[in-house]
Amino acid sequence: MVGGGSKRAVYAALFGNLGIAISKLIAALLTGSTSMWAETYHSFSDTFNQVLLLIGIRTSKKQVSEKHPFGHGKEQFFWSFVVATLIFGISGVMSLEQGFSSLFGGVPHQLENLSITYVILAISFVFEANALRIAFGIFKKGIEERGEKLNFSTVIIEFKESKDTSVLTVMVEDSAAILGIIIAGTAVYLSDITGNTAYDAIGSLLIGVVLMIFAFFLARENKDLLIGEAMSRRDYTAIYKVVSKIPQVNKIISVRTMHFAPEDVLIALEVSLVDDLNTDAIELVIDDIENKVKQVIPYAISSKIYVEVERAK
Repeated sequence: MVGGGSKRAVYAALFGNLGIAISKLIAALLTGSTSMWAETYHSFSDTFNQVLLLIGIRTSKKQVSEKHPFGHGKEQFFWSFVVATLIFGISGVMSLEQGFSSLFGGVPHQLENLSITYVILAISFVFEANALRIAFGIFKKGIEERGEKLNFSTVIIEFKESKDTSVLTVMVEDSAAILGIIIAGTAVYLSDITGNTAYDAIGSLLIGVVLMIFAFFLARENKDLLIGEAMSRRDYTAIYKVVSKIPQVNKIISVRTMHFAPEDVLIALEVSLVDDLNTDAIELVIDDIENKVKQVIPYAISSKIYVEVERAK
C-alpha cells in the first residue's frame, strides 16, 4: 500500500496543484488580491513539494549497501521534513509578508475582476477536495485492514500512528489548501461588499498562519521518525502477546523497534527461555519467534528481526 498508494496520492496532488497554481497566478495578476497572491505562493509551493515527495519515495527504494546496511528508507522521512520546512519558510512567510505589506504599506491596493477570483477559487476547491479524497482513501486502508470501523476516533489514532509520511503530507497540504481557499474567498468577498481591502490583507495573514501551524505539525511528525520512532503501541502489544504464547519463552525482557520506512522496521527482542533447551532447540525457538512476529507484522523481514536469548535463572 505504501509504495503504490503513496505515489498515487502524490501524483494526484501534483497535477492538481500545478493547474490550480497557474489559475491562481492568473487571478492574482488580474485582480491584485493579496489573498490570491498568498494562495498562489501556497499552490506553487505545494506543487514543488510533491516533486520532493516523489524524490523521497524513489530514493527510499535504493538497495542496501556497505555504507547503508539498513537501506535508504529514511529518505522518505527526510524529504517530507524538507517539505514541511518549505511550507513554513516559503508559503507561510511569503503569505505573511504579502499581508503585512498590503495592510501596513500605506497605499491601499485595488481589487479588480473579482468574478474571476470566485470562479478560480471554486474550481480550486473541487480539485483540492478530489486530491484529499484520493489521499484519504489510501490513508483509511490501514483502518480497514485491521477490521476497525471508520469513525473519528479511529481516524485520529491512525493519523497519530501512521508512518506513511508522504500520504500524511498530502493530506495535511490539501486540508490546509481547502482551508486557505475558504479564507481567501471570505476575505475577497468581504473586501468586495465593503470596499475595504484590509479584509483581503487579513486573509493573506490568516493563510500564512494556517500554513505555519500545519507545517509545524508535519515537521514534528517527521522529526520523530528521522531520529528513530518506534512502532505503534498496538503493534508492540501484538508482538508481545504472540511471542509470550510460545511455550519455550519464559519471559520477554524487552521489545525494541525502529522504523526505517513506513513498511520497513527493525525489531529487537530480548527473551528468557525455559531450562533444558539444547542449541538446536534454541535455534528452533528463535525461528518460531521470527515467524510469529511476521504473522502479526506482515511487512517485517527476518533480516531485521533480532532475538537475543537468555537462559532462565
